Amino acid sequence: MTQQKALIGKRVFDGSGWHEDAAVIFEGGKITGILPVDLLSADMETIEGGEIIAPGFIDLQVNGGGGVLLNEEPTVEGIATICAAHAKFGTTALLPTLITDTFEITSRTVAAGIEAKKQGIAGFLGLHLEGPHLSLARKGAHDPALIRPMEEHDLELILSCGEALDALMVTIAPESVSPEQVNTLARAAITVSLGHTEASYDTARLYATAGARTVTHLFNAMSPLGHREPGMVGAALDTRNLHAGLIADGIHVHPAAMAAALRAKNGPGKIFLVTDAMSPIGTDMTSFTLNGREILRHDGRLTLADGTLAGADIDMAACVRLVHETLELPLEEALRMASAYPSDAVQIADKKGSLKPGFDADFVVLDASLHPQSTWIGGVSVYQA
Repeated sequence: MTQQKALIGKRVFDGSGWHEDAAVIFEGGKITGILPVDLLSADMETIEGGEIIAPGFIDLQVNGGGGVLLNEEPTVEGIATICAAHAKFGTTALLPTLITDTFEITSRTVAAGIEAKKQGIAGFLGLHLEGPHLSLARKGAHDPALIRPMEEHDLELILSCGEALDALMVTIAPESVSPEQVNTLARAAITVSLGHTEASYDTARLYATAGARTVTHLFNAMSPLGHREPGMVGAALDTRNLHAGLIADGIHVHPAAMAAALRAKNGPGKIFLVTDAMSPIGTDMTSFTLNGREILRHDGRLTLADGTLAGADIDMAACVRLVHETLELPLEEALRMASAYPSDAVQIADKKGSLKPGFDADFVVLDASLHPQSTWIGGVSVYQA
């Protein structure tokens, strides 16, 4: 029989409100409640947490970390390394993300993801397949030679792993995928995300009706908001059921544009934080390779030789600090953008993203400056500063 444990914090944010001088109670990998410290029973094992305890961060777009890029190491070991690297920054659940690649590499990634799930790799939530079914006009750093329309064998591969994973996200462009294919994926509970596209406002809305649920890295690699043609950006903000990921590094999107988007978003769909992190996170690497092309790391940017942005050099805790400090969002809203909102976007809000009884015991302990001091996944400490 497992013993209840209590992680004590000066302040505990449960996803909705604050508890002062309280403890998160957990047992068997699940949260059983939150109690004031003076109501803890004497026989309960207590653990000193720190200044702030919050729901663990959930990152739905993570290309790499710890020196590993998923495209270059589509294995269980690669996935485990990426998850461990991001745990140091408060991320307790993530979608390792495969950037546009060959069908062979995609197949190997899917197989590795299914096996990682079976092995219970800490922090592994599922996969995000970002391409290859995108628009050449909005390719970004994706290899144009590998971008292509979705065919039947692609659809079958994606459907084959949908039930095996807790979450599966697929970024597609209407230019390369039909509404019928989107509907097939959506009916299988796969999160279809619109991105790397020149789609018009009306086309994007059509695909949302077909079942698309999210938008990949809002503003980047998509048709912009215009006063006569609102484009993909306008559709993302105006369509109630669309959620949207946002790379909050201050480089991919100007803070003023972030703030304007947050004010404009029509709900219940929300804007959530993603890192779009690459292999250098958690390392001192100055360059790495993607699809045979060198990516350079300098001044907080990751770029191809021609200056094209190629992923981001930021962690989730840093994203939270930026939207809280630079955009002056309330801390609780910044934390929700990194936990509750992404959990809702991929339909796991009944078990992750908040500190509620019955939810997974995933939490991060932050100091007063919002730097992670410890990270817990399933009630197990996976990182201590």
